[in-house]
Amino acid sequence: MADAGTRDSTEAREQPSLNRVIGPGLLLLFVVGDILGTGVYALTGKVAGEVGGAVWLPFLIAFVVALLTAFSYLELVTKYPRAAGAALYTHKAFGIHFFTFMVTFAVMCSGLTSASSASKAFAGNFAEAFGLSLGEGLGLTAVAVGFMTLIALVNFRGVGESVKANVVLTCVELTGLLIVIAIGAWALGGGNGDLSRLVEFDSPPGEHAFFSVTAATALAFFAMVGFEDSVNMAEETKDPVRIFPKVMLTGLCITGVIYVLVAISAVALVSPADLNEGDAPLLKVVAAGAPAFPLTVFAFITMFAVANSALINMLMASRLLYGMANERVLPKVLGTVHRTRRTPWVGIVFTTLIAFGLIWFADLTALGGTTALLLLCVFTVVNVAVLVLRRDTVEHKHFKAPTVIPIIGAISCAYLASPLSGRAAADYRVAGVLLIIGVVLWAITYATNRFILHQDTTIDPAKLDK
Repeated sequence: MADAGTRDSTEAREQPSLNRVIGPGLLLLFVVGDILGTGVYALTGKVAGEVGGAVWLPFLIAFVVALLTAFSYLELVTKYPRAAGAALYTHKAFGIHFFTFMVTFAVMCSGLTSASSASKAFAGNFAEAFGLSLGEGLGLTAVAVGFMTLIALVNFRGVGESVKANVVLTCVELTGLLIVIAIGAWALGGGNGDLSRLVEFDSPPGEHAFFSVTAATALAFFAMVGFEDSVNMAEETKDPVRIFPKVMLTGLCITGVIYVLVAISAVALVSPADLNEGDAPLLKVVAAGAPAFPLTVFAFITMFAVANSALINMLMASRLLYGMANERVLPKVLGTVHRTRRTPWVGIVFTTLIAFGLIWFADLTALGGTTALLLLCVFTVVNVAVLVLRRDTVEHKHFKAPTVIPIIGAISCAYLASPLSGRAAADYRVAGVLLIIGVVLWAITYATNRFILHQDTTIDPAKLDK
């Protein structure tokens, strides 16, 4: 054990620090680009199916809950400005290695479900763009699997290519949403559309409107995730203690406003029932508000937008898997790096195969709901960790959230993750299968390290996402 500790400390001394090159502008683009994507492009119709015309309300509530949790992330990232995110905060607060692993694995799984939902959305828009009648069966699944394979190849080629593609795709997805807002404003200004739908609640028989809204919010929260990824850029940001609070809150507010405006435009121009049909709701909005607009062009914009979500999340998932394998909490083979491409190719193959299974066995609503469920559980832990870590003081000044905010944030996230919110049972089934896979792999690795190889089984959370 002493030799391992000496080796780790020597590596830490020899390892150069990350280059702090990210200023406020680049960080804002990263935050906005990471939040925008599949959630609003693909699930606006599904949210409308849950709540009716008041589809803007779940997006607004989801924004408020995300904002509360953002305050907790801001306190922790400015207090511990290291690139490890929820894993580091969980480990510092509770010090339980298995719990740290489960939080990290849940984050990784959320990336897989998010990317899989993006693949489903891509397939739906692909069918619309080329006028194909793929239905909901094998044809649509085949397109989604083919798309995920392409994402895996880009991921395998290298992180440099992935990051460059991300910048371009972020601009494309933002352009698409601004087009929807502009078309909505133009159509409503010309007397088209029905604004009275905005206050209509279409609850299932026997269900109170409150539970319809919370069930829709539990799904809409998928559209707000992504801001938490920015904390992993802390070691590469100039003066993170000063920059992060302003930039993260600004980015969240920008995306929140965009989402609410898109939701208003969508339901004013297309009935909630029509929005809920298929996997390309915003394409219907464009067709209704601007019939002369080339729908093929917008379909391609949507495909590029959801491709960005898939690329970011599969990149994150494979790197987290690589980090966990290197920390000996998952089989070491999952951390194997390709000799020429210098990418974790075994991790990429493994996460891609899981994504194939998700695409095949789960529908778009379940995938989006599972993504939100997993991250709401992680956010609950982070909000509690803020309060626990108040007893741990640091020498430098840092952002501090009012105590009531993480308390409300923890309660809100826990409620939206619970069955009380009206969350679909399918979300728990998909999440349960994924987490069981993680527990089995962890148990095999733990037993191998402890009883066969006689190696240390502790975790350094700062290295989990490296």
